[in-house]
Amino acid sequence: MAAIDEGIVREYFEQNGFLVRQLRKYQVQARRKTSTEEVDLLVFNPAWQPGARRPDFFLFSNELPFIQKAVVAVKGWHTGVFTPNMLKNSPDIFGFLEENVLKNVTRFFPAPAPGEGDLTKVLVLPSLPTAEPFRSQSIALLKERGVDAIISFRSMLLDLLDKIEVNQNYTKSDTLQVMRLMKNYDLLKDTQLDMFPERALRRAKE
Repeated sequence: MAAIDEGIVREYFEQNGFLVRQLRKYQVQARRKTSTEEVDLLVFNPAWQPGARRPDFFLFSNELPFIQKAVVAVKGWHTGVFTPNMLKNSPDIFGFLEENVLKNVTRFFPAPAPGEGDLTKVLVLPSLPTAEPFRSQSIALLKERGVDAIISFRSMLLDLLDKIEVNQNYTKSDTLQVMRLMKNYDLLKDTQLDMFPERALRRAKE
């Protein structure tokens, strides 16, 4: 399942012009992860413009141009919501934010030049609580721990589905090909996609 989750994230960033590097192809079990194993993906935006503002905490495709380089942790726990209690009791969520991890991953990026952007720490998750005060508390906890931005799987899937053309054969990507087939056979409808609240919020931002 982790490979599928990371595949969705990879496609999302690549479709938005990023270069993506995956540091490992295996799953870590029965031992503590090393510094590089805490990171799922590294992304680099060659089109980033010096002097760009920092991206918003909630990332949508229109915010991605403001990211130059980022370390990405993917938490595909699709049966759960990232509540304040979960965040407090699951320290492994924040393993990619440890100082030794961030120091180690900087060597994978080009040497920084004057005026370049900071490393953005991105967490990919299923969802946050929708009710207050739990939503605000979750956001505050994430920011306090050092998370710069979050992306939901719903917003990524919506963005990918919008870009997929049914008359294209995505033979080099299993992820995109499955989505294309679902669109081609009318298994995904616009009325179904409107169930995603991220669509309305993203349109408001664009």
